[in-house]
Amino acid sequence: MGVEIVVDGLSKSFGKQLIWGDVTLTIPAGEICVMLGPSGTGKSVFLKTLIGLLKPDKGSIVIEGTDIASCSERDLYEIRKLFGVLFQDGAMFGSMNLYDNVAFPLREHTKKSESEIRNIVMEKMDLVGLLGTEDKLPGEISGGMRKRAGIARGLVLDPEIVLFDEPDSGLDPVRTSFLNQLIVDLNAQIDATFLIVTHDINTARTVPDNIGLLYHKHLAMFGPREMLLSSEEPVVRQFLNAQKVGPIGMSEEKDADELEAEKDQDLPPLPPIPMQLEPSNGIPRRSQRDPGSWCKEHDVTPPPGSFEENMSMTTGA
Repeated sequence: MGVEIVVDGLSKSFGKQLIWGDVTLTIPAGEICVMLGPSGTGKSVFLKTLIGLLKPDKGSIVIEGTDIASCSERDLYEIRKLFGVLFQDGAMFGSMNLYDNVAFPLREHTKKSESEIRNIVMEKMDLVGLLGTEDKLPGEISGGMRKRAGIARGLVLDPEIVLFDEPDSGLDPVRTSFLNQLIVDLNAQIDATFLIVTHDINTARTVPDNIGLLYHKHLAMFGPREMLLSSEEPVVRQFLNAQKVGPIGMSEEKDADELEAEKDQDLPPLPPIPMQLEPSNGIPRRSQRDPGSWCKEHDVTPPPGSFEENMSMTTGA
């Protein structure tokens, strides 16, 4: 069972440069959340702050009753045992084979015997579809396989929170689809709290229970997937639907002249909300909501064609 993460009034700067300020959200226990945002908005900084690698300037991050923004190093060490992390490039040790890479956290943080470690490592490698590759070096396998090995290593301590830092980085669309399915299947099996940082819009539209968007040094919106995919808020609408019309430009914000030139343009219609990706076995995850349930509860009419099976995503120009 995953645990809840309560973030309140969080701010982070490097020198005089504010990265983001007054970020407040609750990441629900056991659910899949995605954090989006234009490049340079501090998404990876947010992950590092959640795990205590970076200290915020203000605010709190409460996990299991402990504020990791102000707790002792000893308490932080204990809280970190709740986390598993997949780094952008997999962060494999190049001189170790995959077995030893995956076994590394167990050897570092537990007193388990080698036979116990082997059972756990093989179980996790089976979960991510890597049985039979234990003796390979990271340089001998594809990027997608390295990502899966990184996930296996992140799972060996049975974490209650799993952080994914751009898991689709460097992967082609087919491998990204397989990885998305793996993430959904893993959440169904281990019921941990998942937070994914990504730029992939299809991932954001189909995988999570909740979506957040960092923009212009603040959290623009965070909430259920259907809430953001049906939102008319300009930044959310533009980013989640990969549209050119809106406040985001090549240098994050468009200037006044660009916005003035767009003011009479009609916005492209919101594309249909796709079905959420389901586990491979067809059994809904504990946190999975019925299609359209949020829209019904909040009297929101979703875009035409929403929640249709086998629907392909379309985006406006």
